Amino acid sequence: MKSLKRLLTGTTLAILGLITTSSQNIYEFARPADLAATQMATVGIGDKAPDIAMRDPQGTIRKLSDLKGQIVLIDFWASWCRPCRMENPNVVRTYNTYKDAAFKNGNGFTVFSVSLDQNKAAWMNGIEKDGLVWDNHVSDLQGWRNAAAGLYGVNSIPATYLIDGDGIVIKKNLRGQALENTLATLKK
Repeated sequence: MKSLKRLLTGTTLAILGLITTSSQNIYEFARPADLAATQMATVGIGDKAPDIAMRDPQGTIRKLSDLKGQIVLIDFWASWCRPCRMENPNVVRTYNTYKDAAFKNGNGFTVFSVSLDQNKAAWMNGIEKDGLVWDNHVSDLQGWRNAAAGLYGVNSIPATYLIDGDGIVIKKNLRGQALENTLATLKK
């Protein structure tokens, strides 16, 4: 009887341990979403854009802060994202139209593309195939766990942040003609 009692007690403790460990694991996976929602609320229009420093396809670290003085579109996208790929021609056209323009609070327009890809070859192929001709393409190849996406609270793509020459967020989630119209109003 004592042996049976010890066996049942040991089994019960083991099961409780598994349940506790499992619930902790679930909590650990849930925490980033809670954190992302909080961060998304903190990166709003009028806020200083948090710096992003990541590697480009050649392995060079590129920083958002190095683009200070320009109007910058931070573009969160991925090669596997159909809406992103459909938006890319609009971004390319806008870039080509405004890259050398003089703005009230910035000289020139550029794009800082942050990819949520996990496959480097697919990412590079998307850049080439869509003709994304600007220099600033970065990714940590972590997919939805991308550090910059977490920092900005990005939970769907495409997602964009337009920042002025001082690094202040002036618009969010501009697409197509809305991006061009906004840039037109910012010209000198």
